[in-house]
Amino acid sequence: MNIDYLNYPYASQRMATFAKNGMVATSQPLAAQAGLDILKKGGNAIDAAIATAATLTVVEPTSNGIGGDAFALVWVKGELHGLNASGPAPKSISIDALKSRGHEKMPTHGLLPVTVPGVPSAWAELSRRFGKLPLTEVLKPAIQYAEEGYPLSPVLSKYWKAAYAKYKETFTTPEFKGWFDTFAPEGRAPEIGEVWSSEGHANTLRSIAETNAESFYKGELADKIDAFFKEHGGFLSKEDLADYKPQWVQPISVNYRGYDVWEIPPNGQGIVALMALNILNGFDIKEKESVETYHKQIEAMKLAFSDGKKYVTDPEKMSVSAAQLLSEEFAAERRSLIGDEALTPEPGTPPRGGTVYLAAADSEGNMISYIQSNYMGFGSGIVIPGTGISLQNRGHDFSLDPTHENALEPGKKTYHTIIPGFLTKDGEAVGPFGVMGGYMQPQGHTQVIMNTIDFHLNPQAALDSPRWQWIEDKKVLVEPNFPTHVAQALARRGHQIQVALDGGSFGRGQIIWRDPKTGVLSGGTEARTDGSIASW
Repeated sequence: MNIDYLNYPYASQRMATFAKNGMVATSQPLAAQAGLDILKKGGNAIDAAIATAATLTVVEPTSNGIGGDAFALVWVKGELHGLNASGPAPKSISIDALKSRGHEKMPTHGLLPVTVPGVPSAWAELSRRFGKLPLTEVLKPAIQYAEEGYPLSPVLSKYWKAAYAKYKETFTTPEFKGWFDTFAPEGRAPEIGEVWSSEGHANTLRSIAETNAESFYKGELADKIDAFFKEHGGFLSKEDLADYKPQWVQPISVNYRGYDVWEIPPNGQGIVALMALNILNGFDIKEKESVETYHKQIEAMKLAFSDGKKYVTDPEKMSVSAAQLLSEEFAAERRSLIGDEALTPEPGTPPRGGTVYLAAADSEGNMISYIQSNYMGFGSGIVIPGTGISLQNRGHDFSLDPTHENALEPGKKTYHTIIPGFLTKDGEAVGPFGVMGGYMQPQGHTQVIMNTIDFHLNPQAALDSPRWQWIEDKKVLVEPNFPTHVAQALARRGHQIQVALDGGSFGRGQIIWRDPKTGVLSGGTEARTDGSIASW
C-alpha cells in the first residue's frame, strides 16, 4: 500500500504505532493492555479480542455491556470469516402488543426495546472456533477490573456524567433502579480518577467464563433475566435466550480501486458503506481538500443511506438481496443522480435478481475486526439487579408500521448500526478497521478507506483527519478543524453546513494494517476518545 508515513497535516500530529509480535487497538487503554497481556500469555489475536471486549464492558460501560450485541470479521489462515451475534426480538412481542400499550413508535428506553443479547455468545463462539486459551483465562483481566475497580478516564467520565444527568430526570420507575445501584452507587456519577467497581459484574463474567456462556442463555443468569422481565411486564424470556445462537455468515465486499473492502452482510448497515464506495468508484478522485471531493462523498453517502434505511433488515425478511444493492448497474444508476448541487435523497429501486470497536493482530497473521454495543450509550437503562448485565435497546430501530421493511415481528432481527470492517488486496489481508458511533459508522468507514486508498494517509492520519457527518436531507455536520473554505463552498452548493463543537458524534475508530512481506503491523487509534494501542 502506498502510504506516506511522514504526512501529518491534521490536528493531533500523532505518529502511527508499529510492532511485530502483536497489536491491540481500542478506545480504552486498560482494555487494550488486557488484550496484549493475553497475547503475551500465548493467546492469539482472537483471544486478545475477546479479553479486550470483555474488559470494555467494565471499563467503558457508557458504550457497551454484557447485554449488548456484537459482530466480528476474523482473518485466519488466509480466509475471512464473519460472525453475526445480534439477537432477535422476543417471540412474544408484536406491533399490536405495543400499540395496545399506547405506543405509536418503538420506545427508546426501558424493557420494550430490549432484544436477545448476543455479546456472551460471541465471546464463547469465537473462543470455541479460533481461540487458543480457555475462556476462564481470557476473561480474567475483565473479572479483575470489575472486582478490584479502576479509575475513570476523562472521556469516559464525561459520558457517564451526561447519562446520569439525563437518567435521573427520566428513569423514575422501578425497573430502572438497577442502573442507579450499579452505575451511580454513591447517588451520582463517578468522577475522573475515581475508582469504580462492580462485584455483580465480576460474578457474571466468571459465570460466563466457566460455562462458555451457557449460564447466560440456559442457566442461572437466564433465570434472573427471565424473572426480572416477568416482574416488570417485559417480553424477553428464558425461552428466547435458550433458543439463541450466533451465526457465521459470508462477508460481503466491493472492490474499491484494487482493494477489497469487507463488511458483515445485513442485518448490519455495513452495506451502506459499500454502496457509497461503489458509487464513488465511478468518479476520478484526486485531491482530498477539494469541494468536489467532499461534495461527491456526501452525495454518495446520502444515496447509500436512503437505500439502506429502506431495504436493510433481517436478511430473511429483505425484499432485495445484498448482491442487488451492490450491483454495478444499481451503483451507476445512483451515481447518475449526483450533480453540482446538494440533493434531497430518495431510495432507488435495485435491479431485481453508544458502541466500542477494537482491532487485534498477532505474529501468526491472525487478525480480527470486532465491535460490540448496547446502543445509545448505556442502552435500554435496564440493568438486571446484582449482575452488572446492562441490556441493549436495539429494538428501538424497529418500525411499528407493518408495511415497513424493518417492521417489528416476533423473532425478527432489526436494522443494526454496529459494523466491523476489513481490507484485503489480491487475496491477502491488509487489516481490520472500524469507526463506532451509530449512523456515523458507514460514513466513518467510507472516509477512512478513502483517506487510506485515495489519499495515501497512514492509519493514524487517516483517523485524525477532520470528518463530516450527513444527518438528514441536506444537513451536514463538520468538525471545528474541517477546512473553512471547503465548508463555505459546500454551503454555496446547497449543503446546510453546521460546525459541531462536541466531537462525540463523529465516531471513534481504530486501524491495524499488516505489511504482507515483513509482517510488521502499523496501527492508529482515535484522539476523539481515550484511545490506545497496546503493542508488542
